[in-house]
Amino acid sequence: MIANKLSAVLAAALLTLSVPGFAARTATSTSTNLTTVEAADLTFMREEEKLARDTYLMLGDTWKLTVFSNIASSEQRHMDAILGLLQKYRLPDPAASTLIGEFNNPELQALYEALISKGMQSDIDALMVGGIIEETDMEDIQAAIERSQQADIDAVYENLLCGSRNHLRGFAANLEAFTGQPYTAQVLEQGAVDEILSSPMENCGT
Repeated sequence: MIANKLSAVLAAALLTLSVPGFAARTATSTSTNLTTVEAADLTFMREEEKLARDTYLMLGDTWKLTVFSNIASSEQRHMDAILGLLQKYRLPDPAASTLIGEFNNPELQALYEALISKGMQSDIDALMVGGIIEETDMEDIQAAIERSQQADIDAVYENLLCGSRNHLRGFAANLEAFTGQPYTAQVLEQGAVDEILSSPMENCGT
């Protein structure tokens, strides 16, 4: 489904990022208080949340849709929450001193560029990009929760997961208003997406 809608580089990037343990294989940081996998997931998640924020800032500036500016602010809070954990566990910040659209992770860099390319085509494409990001985030966050053994990390991840569900609801509502059609899942199973969209907005911690 995604391959029909996105360029080859975007499909390849999404496939790479969806592989369990991807973050653990690519991060180089570690901490005596965390497993290598937990540290890698935190490092990856910091930049993945930055990807969401940066994409929404760029698309919001182009299409002037309120949903992008609102959710970009939420993604900044998500970034800050992950940064707090990186600082607590004395891990380096991969997003330090990077500009909008700059990433240390090469796969995230390629994904960002592909998402921006798609999102600049039309306001509908931009909203679809929002859906792709939120569905991918949920998949990656859930995988990180399953690999984590730290209650404080799990609590932050759960808040991020809650936020992503709300964000998906926001993008889906805008798409339905624009097109008159219900939102179609792009990364997750349609049933899982339908369950999220049929439930009300949540009060999340971040």
